[in-house]
Amino acid sequence: MTKPEQLKYATSHEWVRVEDNGELTIGITDHAQDQLGDVVFAGLPALGQIAAAQEACMLLESVKAASDIYMPVSGKVTAVNSALEDEPELINEDAYDKGWLFKIMPDNQADIESLLSLSAYEASLDE
Repeated sequence: MTKPEQLKYATSHEWVRVEDNGELTIGITDHAQDQLGDVVFAGLPALGQIAAAQEACMLLESVKAASDIYMPVSGKVTAVNSALEDEPELINEDAYDKGWLFKIMPDNQADIESLLSLSAYEASLDE
């Protein structure tokens, strides 16, 4: 399993893992899935969808609420976790591995540096 310390984070509760090929794998944090409660539907983005940083790009529905998921950096969707269509509960069970949401090719790799470290993300939860 990916260690959360190795990831980057957005204040809107998405995590970002930089892959060897330059793609970014995106998911929601354990904190976010806990706040949502049991996820019952994942409205995944379309392959090829282009979105700007901080733009809503998909929807998660839980027993508690519906929540937009935001693009942490600008880019184009290159893959989606289609397993979530039948098993959205993977997000609750394994937010940092099997529960990943989608992958993007970022417009600018340098934008990744604007994201938070784990300690900075955890500090933002207390604000």
